[in-house]
Amino acid sequence: MRKGVLEYCILSILKDEDKYASEILDALKDAKMLVVEGTIYPLLTRLKNAGLLNYRWEESTSGPPRKYYGLTETGQLFLNELNGTWDELRNAVNLVTNSK
Repeated sequence: MRKGVLEYCILSILKDEDKYASEILDALKDAKMLVVEGTIYPLLTRLKNAGLLNYRWEESTSGPPRKYYGLTETGQLFLNELNGTWDELRNAVNLVTNSK
């Protein structure tokens, strides 16, 4: 389940603007999700290969060029579907855990 949740979180982080891997990791860490670089890079590649993300290289003033990731149109549609699925799951769990 965590893998699916992590993918959902990454797509959500990228919904408004392109980011590079370190920014994605920082957003996950700020949310108290313990994710390491060794986990994020293969996942970004898998999401790109699935057509959900694209990337572009951008020069950096402090070091080598950075790879910025962004949602494709397919990625945005998939994120919209995940939002609906997440809401259904959250509602179902709330019903079960809050019942008397």
